[in-house]
Amino acid sequence: MNGPEIGLAEIRQARERLGGRLRRTPLVEAAPLLRTLPAGRLRLKLESLQVTGSFKVRGATHKVLTLTPEEIRRGLVTASGGNHGLGVAYAGHLAMAPATIYLPANAPPAKARKLERWGARVVWEGNVWDEADAAARAAAARDGATYVHAFADPAVIAGQGTLGLEILEDEPETDLLLVAIGGGGLISGVATAAKALRPGLRVIGIEPVGAPTLTNCLQAGRLVELDRITTVANTLAPRGTAAINLEIIRRTVDEIVLVDDEEMRDAARWLWFEMGIASELSGAAAVAALLAGRVAAEGKRVCALVCGAGTDGLNG
Repeated sequence: MNGPEIGLAEIRQARERLGGRLRRTPLVEAAPLLRTLPAGRLRLKLESLQVTGSFKVRGATHKVLTLTPEEIRRGLVTASGGNHGLGVAYAGHLAMAPATIYLPANAPPAKARKLERWGARVVWEGNVWDEADAAARAAAARDGATYVHAFADPAVIAGQGTLGLEILEDEPETDLLLVAIGGGGLISGVATAAKALRPGLRVIGIEPVGAPTLTNCLQAGRLVELDRITTVANTLAPRGTAAINLEIIRRTVDEIVLVDDEEMRDAARWLWFEMGIASELSGAAAVAALLAGRVAAEGKRVCALVCGAGTDGLNG
């Protein structure tokens, strides 16, 4: 494995560090999506109700809690499609550290406005996350600021893994766990925790058809970058992942399935009209995999992670 080992002990330590700074989000029973899923067999983990509206704040805040006072004083820099930036901005707010967030052109302007309300400085750079990330790394090196990676940092992965602890504590008999994949930080942490607590549980990752980053890497058996990105679910659309995430996913994730943008949009609509849950496209990806029949869920106790808030389900 590349870098420090990340296991159940590190994830539990992350939860201790986070303390009461974040919300323990609810795990709610959902109306059956499928005839093969009777009542009581599908639960939704609502990270859309987390502080800043997504799971990203877990990893970002945990990372900042591991920094020295001097590192905090020099400020925080990151690149984001929006949600990770909000997590870093919130963590900076808690630590009283200045935060600069580099956003690509495909990030929603509404996310930029939220970042500024949390006190962050926003810099627009490049067309996709990878281009914004290169600029953020260069700025951190130039200015001596602390760079906070969106998915390839062990402290970030451990913070995201606290979700897995909560899910298995609230529903220990979960058989199938559905998690959206962008760069792979979320599923790396969640799958590590879930497999340690319940080894027989299956973890399935969901990627957009228009950004099959981990699918391509696993098929190639190595890190590869996408030639182009065609999904509008920008928070699930880096061109590449990192060695640490690929290695963890190879060991802990049982399968990755693909959903297209319209299937995610349909799932976001279902979440709003059936459950009153406002989700962005990427936040609805796990539910989209169920609705579109990409996952064999018959007879399983299923948990789908609703990982980000948004308004994509409110119209249409």
